[in-house]
Amino acid sequence: MPNSTELNPWEWPESHWRQRVNKVRAGKALRPTWPDGKRCAFAMSFDVDHETSELRSGGQSLGRLSWGQYGNRRGMPRILELLRKYDVPASFFVPAVIAQLYPDEQRAVVGEGHEIGMHGWIHELNSELSMESERSLMMRSADILEKITSKRPTGIRTPSWDYSDATLQLIREMQLTYDSSLMADDSCYELLEDQEPTGVIEIPVEWIRDDATYLWMSPDGPSRPDLSLDDVLAVFIREFEGAYQDADLFQLTLHPHVIGYRSRIWIVEELIRCAKAKGDVWFATHHQVAERAASCL
Repeated sequence: MPNSTELNPWEWPESHWRQRVNKVRAGKALRPTWPDGKRCAFAMSFDVDHETSELRSGGQSLGRLSWGQYGNRRGMPRILELLRKYDVPASFFVPAVIAQLYPDEQRAVVGEGHEIGMHGWIHELNSELSMESERSLMMRSADILEKITSKRPTGIRTPSWDYSDATLQLIREMQLTYDSSLMADDSCYELLEDQEPTGVIEIPVEWIRDDATYLWMSPDGPSRPDLSLDDVLAVFIREFEGAYQDADLFQLTLHPHVIGYRSRIWIVEELIRCAKAKGDVWFATHHQVAERAASCL
């Protein structure tokens, strides 16, 4: 009898495909009440990839490295100014290499009351690493972020939302409060590992709530925006309105080197203004959302 890994997926025994499905799974749905009678939670996040989008692939393109630097030089200042204007907290997920390239940027983020979470070492793909390498990079990343910001991160977003079989085990080993890399629900949920509850909160992401889905530019392939900026805003607002109607969570993923242009940053401002107009929306970091969700465990 051949090993299951040597078989085609349609030849797998039931025990094998069940094991794959159950390795990391959504467990109990967590729908807390929001503070001060707020109806909906608004959790905005920024993946501060900057140059690591190119560095992880070998760093050969100086043009792409300059695109990443734009995120630091222009994207981040515009974002921080906008968040300051509307008094909105956000979560920034930062690769350790970027934290070391721009330590003052990370200190400014924390100094203005925002959260910094883990986002890999150099935006590597976890699924390509051995467990030993993944553990080492995760531990070193947390240490670097703590050294620079004087705050140890409590959450993680894996680069490219990529998960290995060891990722959740390492998250538990590091005693992180939450992950924000998976897509099994609109609401927060508890992660299961091999069908066992872990106590780790998942704050789910989704490609339709990610600016890169609509606005990423690639000179080497067919990746070009195919929606207008008004259309992108409309998608985000519909997602927010749905979360508001459900009295649930609206989570958004953005990138400084994607959304931070003069012609695009207004999307974020219009979305904030739409949510502010409701009068009963709680703007929170991912860590704050995870704390509320943990009360439902």
